[in-house]
Amino acid sequence: MKRSLLALTLAAALPFAAAHAAEGISYNYVEGGYSATNGDGDADADGFGANASFAFHPNFHVFGGYLNQEIDDTDRDFDQFRVGVGYNHEISPRADLVTRIAYEKVDAGRDLLGNRIDPDGYSAEVGVRGALTTNFEGYAMAGYEDYGSDDGFDYEGDFYGRLGAQLKFNPNWGVSGDVKFADGDTQWFVGPRFTW
Repeated sequence: MKRSLLALTLAAALPFAAAHAAEGISYNYVEGGYSATNGDGDADADGFGANASFAFHPNFHVFGGYLNQEIDDTDRDFDQFRVGVGYNHEISPRADLVTRIAYEKVDAGRDLLGNRIDPDGYSAEVGVRGALTTNFEGYAMAGYEDYGSDDGFDYEGDFYGRLGAQLKFNPNWGVSGDVKFADGDTQWFVGPRFTW
């Protein structure tokens, strides 16, 4: 009985012992900073954003983000929320394959006719994140997001690419940047990051 229990315990612990993030990469961080969107035509906006991630297992993490941007030359702004779960799998000692799914929400107030513009939907993305040096890491992701239909508006799904990097000043502090390229829009973020 004791041998069976010991074997079962070791078998259950084996996946946890073998699974972990690549060297130099942490999925525990908070960051805040400047965010901007360069949209179709002259629909540009800027403001602030905040992001966080927490690893609750060697291969899984939860993440979330918020941004608020004011549209240039208007008194209008919008909020964007994101919360999801990610899976990371080491593909080399310094690189992970990362997949993530998220709930997405945009709240842009009301249009000129008084209709609320607040679609929600989902996104899914996959890519590679790696420590290029001890003080510099980067990632490249490809994704798809869809906000469906909301109050008579039909928001088409869209593929996007995302590039990001972090320059580390020490094990805890650094500055990060992220650029998302979607159909006609470019959204970017830059700011300090605290990692643990």
